[in-house]
Amino acid sequence: MENQTTSYVVVLSGLSDLPSLQLPLFLVFLWVYLMTLIGNLLILILICTDSNLQTPMYFFLGTLACLDMSFSSVTSPRMLFDFYRQKKIISVEACTSQIFFFLFFATSEISLLAVMSYDRYLAICHPLHYTQIMHWKACVLLVSGVLMISVINPMVQVLFLLKLTFCRLTTLQSFLCDLPQLLLVSCSDTFINVLLILILTIFPGGGIFALTFCPYIIILNTIMKMQSKAMRSKAFSTCSSHLTVVFIFYVTALFSYFHPNVKDHSAVDKVVSVCYAILTPLVNPLIYSLRNKEIKISLKKCI
Repeated sequence: MENQTTSYVVVLSGLSDLPSLQLPLFLVFLWVYLMTLIGNLLILILICTDSNLQTPMYFFLGTLACLDMSFSSVTSPRMLFDFYRQKKIISVEACTSQIFFFLFFATSEISLLAVMSYDRYLAICHPLHYTQIMHWKACVLLVSGVLMISVINPMVQVLFLLKLTFCRLTTLQSFLCDLPQLLLVSCSDTFINVLLILILTIFPGGGIFALTFCPYIIILNTIMKMQSKAMRSKAFSTCSSHLTVVFIFYVTALFSYFHPNVKDHSAVDKVVSVCYAILTPLVNPLIYSLRNKEIKISLKKCI
């Protein structure tokens, strides 16, 4: 069958169709987007300018800040633009491009969170060998590997998505192009596409999930054996910040993609999508800055 995706468009329902709410929502999410950029950019500047923060842990945190800014920029500008459009039309090509970058940055972020778990494992459980293992070359190689591996999932998904036909004007009950919802409005058989989502989520995703959480079993056991209260407090502080970020990201993402009633697009689904795509990049720098003494000290010096 000839590929017809270039001929058709989809309509995004947005967050609300009430005209009276468009301006308030625009102002709220404009503020959220600007604070996301400012917060993550501030952390990045502090890490680059303060020599005390130029360690592997903060190198990964700076990379996370870059990913958060990019992740938010995939959806927020388009959503802000759509608040003043009566009909939020988007071409299938543009929708597919948004899905690619959305999946790429989401996959990069969860992979980086796994690397950060490994970094905390080495720092707490093998402190004497930490500098030998986690040197700058290793940090750069890990981040480069994360980015290269993360492009596989969106590339495979998009290549199979381009083979589908969209033969009618349809509405996605969301403010962004979401892969499961886009598959629902296709006129083609999407069995392979749904199977790909399951396979690429369960196997590589399950491995990343295990690499993220399994080190904390050993870390918590090591922390409980520490005799110094100051050392335990410092270790708990850095680990709790990371675990909070991981928990928020995984819970909202899993609910968004594995909701049991995917065809039942309720207000709850939109709220979860907002938390996952818009609020998580805003919350991450707040969690790390409020719970990290080194960043607070650096911020005070900067001010």
